[in-house]
Amino acid sequence: MNSTYNSVLTIAGSDSGGCAGIQADIKSISANGAFAASVITATTAQNTQGVFDIHPIPVSHIRKQLIAVLEDIDFGAIKIGMLHSAEVIETVKKTLKEYSVKNIVLDPVMIATSGDRLLNKTAVASLKSFLSDARLITPNIPEAEILIDKKIDSEKLGEAAQEIGETFKTSVLLKGGHLEDSEQMTDTLFLYDTQQVIFIHNPRIKTKNTHGTGCTLSSAIAAQLSLELTLEEAVINACSYLNEAITQGKDKTLGKGNGPVQHFPK
Repeated sequence: MNSTYNSVLTIAGSDSGGCAGIQADIKSISANGAFAASVITATTAQNTQGVFDIHPIPVSHIRKQLIAVLEDIDFGAIKIGMLHSAEVIETVKKTLKEYSVKNIVLDPVMIATSGDRLLNKTAVASLKSFLSDARLITPNIPEAEILIDKKIDSEKLGEAAQEIGETFKTSVLLKGGHLEDSEQMTDTLFLYDTQQVIFIHNPRIKTKNTHGTGCTLSSAIAAQLSLELTLEEAVINACSYLNEAITQGKDKTLGKGNGPVQHFPK
């Protein structure tokens, strides 16, 4: 008897260095037991030391990529990474609605590792209008502060995650990687349907090899959802996977800058 692939579509930019973006997404989805398809929104000249050039893919071609895969493949989840302009955001939003996709995991990429904003105010407004279409959004602390326009106190992560979720009518995984005042890594999950707040703890790993962790985590969650797990199970499993991937990649060397995680931990 034939069986069906558990498939995930990732919509994001390409990282020529292979640490983040589409490349990290495909590795993470594969490592978590699903089949990865992709729609590329931009290519970058990038390595472990930085991003040196970005070439946006024409919006008409992004839409054609989306239609091509959505017409043919039944996806158990959709992962969305960086959408670099309001026009791209609106095109992706419109096209996904046409196909009634399920289990959108949206990583609201707005700030570079350097701290620079990646989206202008118009694009941020478009992105905010898209968030309610997602089943889960995965902001880090700086991105979360943009979403609710306030500083987030490390003592009130649960309240912040809930405020974001209620504002945008979606579940939220508030990532704790920017909070370095603890030996524990705490990610905060707010489940919109049940109004639960769940704190997910993992050991904090000291390493510079964290390039692409946000892409890797959101893709792992999408893969777990495609396997028909609950949202809580999918997030907990993905956080555990990422922690092990960081642990096993912490002492490896790739290039001269910030290296990747070990996407296929043994």
